[in-house]
Amino acid sequence: EVQLVESGGGLVQAGGSLTLSCEASGFTADDYGIGWFRRAPGKEREGVSCIGSRDDKIYYADSVKGRFTITSDNAKMTVHLQMNNLKPEDTAVYYCVVDMWYGIRTHCLGDFWGQGTQVTVSS
Repeated sequence: EVQLVESGGGLVQAGGSLTLSCEASGFTADDYGIGWFRRAPGKEREGVSCIGSRDDKIYYADSVKGRFTITSDNAKMTVHLQMNNLKPEDTAVYYCVVDMWYGIRTHCLGDFWGQGTQVTVSS
């Protein structure tokens, strides 16, 4: 059973920083993608960032480029999202996702999802 356990959400003031972490387990794959989606109240879900396990191919949404950094540890099957210069519009539930095959994809599609962690940015 695939399990994705997120941690690190919370409340922060605008301009502040948070780091989200996700530990994955329950699968083996040579070329998987792991990353983050978010869903803000009243908005469509958005792919935030994703990284491939084979070649570290990275995707960032335009809305977070230059502010968020994704890193991963393939041996530990963990992924981290360092979020700097947070804005109120970053407020959302952040979900860790994994794609069992990343291959030529340019971003994660979300074959499996974690439970989500709330990030709230106050103005």
